[in-house]
Amino acid sequence: MTALSVSTSSATALRADALVIGVAKGPKGLVVAAGAEAVAEAFEGKLTDLLATLGATGAEGETTKLPAPAGVKAGFVLAVGLGDAAEDGFDGEALRRAAGVAARTLAGAKKAGLLLPAESAEEAEAVALGGLLGAYDFTAYRTTEGGKEPVGELTVLTGRKGSKEIKAAVERATVLGEEMNRARDLVNTPPNDLNPKSFAAIAQAVGKEHGLKVEVLDEKALTKGGFGGILGVGNGSTNPPRLVKVAYTHPKATGTLAFVGKGITYDSGGISLKPAGHNETMKCDMAGAAAVFAAVVAASRLGLAVNVTGWLALAENMPSGSATRPGDVLRMYGGKTVEVLNTDAEGRLVLADAIVRAGEENPDTIVDVATLTGAMVLALGDRTFGVMSSSDEFRDRLHEIAGRAGEQSWPMPLPAELRKTMDSPVADIANMGNRMGGGLVAGLFLKEFVADGIEWAHLDIAGPAFHESAPYGYTPKGGTGSAVRTLVQLAVETAG
Repeated sequence: MTALSVSTSSATALRADALVIGVAKGPKGLVVAAGAEAVAEAFEGKLTDLLATLGATGAEGETTKLPAPAGVKAGFVLAVGLGDAAEDGFDGEALRRAAGVAARTLAGAKKAGLLLPAESAEEAEAVALGGLLGAYDFTAYRTTEGGKEPVGELTVLTGRKGSKEIKAAVERATVLGEEMNRARDLVNTPPNDLNPKSFAAIAQAVGKEHGLKVEVLDEKALTKGGFGGILGVGNGSTNPPRLVKVAYTHPKATGTLAFVGKGITYDSGGISLKPAGHNETMKCDMAGAAAVFAAVVAASRLGLAVNVTGWLALAENMPSGSATRPGDVLRMYGGKTVEVLNTDAEGRLVLADAIVRAGEENPDTIVDVATLTGAMVLALGDRTFGVMSSSDEFRDRLHEIAGRAGEQSWPMPLPAELRKTMDSPVADIANMGNRMGGGLVAGLFLKEFVADGIEWAHLDIAGPAFHESAPYGYTPKGGTGSAVRTLVQLAVETAG
């Protein structure tokens, strides 16, 4: 795992494989970003000319290597494009992405110094987090040589000598980066190794390490408790379902949050089998539970003055003689009945049980997170998650919180007329309604299970949870850790 540190040492004196500087598009050509002045001086005023000669433009994500000049102890200089220069500097996302690109480019290096703008605590945190996320690589199942190890150590260089704020910011970034990478590891783990039972065991082990209270309901406890949604989805698999509660409490907390995560460790679609070409990435259908788990652990490690409980609704959705059939009626936890019209609309079934159970503890707020619908991907693409809520005010606030955390989201409506499309002649509600607006229909279904008086929101992360194309910025191929930052930021702001 890549180590992260902060230093006020002179950039030119740092002994490392590389120094990373930022460059940008200025009104009159290439400009060097703040923080790299000493390196620019070592090039005797020729740095921008040399970079331009090599084709550098300052475009976002662009990288250019230069041999280190005399007086610089590092082996070489890596210039990373930040995009268009601005008078008020660069926002956190630009810095995160640049640091992420640098970390990926420097795979195989033992040590590198990040000389990107880091004069404020916010800038330092962005640079540190981007670097740690960009250095991520899932190697647990590789046995052949040939790939490069992630960069061994990243040092954030800042001119703020002795700044406690900078040090604390880098420590926060370390926690957040490590927990996002934990979520990525869970998503990337193949489903033959990550099933409901093994996921629950991981939660117990990590919970013990970080002082969290973990409770696991196995199939017997779920049957006794009447969790018909989770059991109905898990019935077709030889790997029985689990409901896991992971609780963090703080003695000075005045607010209580409940996070509920969809944890379908593999989704074949059940009897409503997915078509060919749609199964290969379905190990990622537990990304919501991974995000919830990582967020609770992060809240504990950060010592936030808020109570946070995570609910991991874990099941494997498989076709078999014991699987739930289209047309079956499930009695959910709490007593509501659901006619199952499509067994591939299973995420809302496990979430509904967990939402009702979470509501019994009277939290101030419930936020559920799920790779729930392909409809949301069609609506928002593969980098933006949808935010729905019974309260427009909370929906918009959570959208803003996601933006402050550096995640792309978009507020979505819950049109009342779509609720009627889930009316069932034999049960209280069906698990399917109109195909058009399917992501909104799913949100309306979940709303039916939220207790009165509890603030609630639903995050559909089906698009950004799993990245299938080439890496960009600090985002790798595979699991991304989507929604972890938003949940943690909500916890931070609730703690005050």
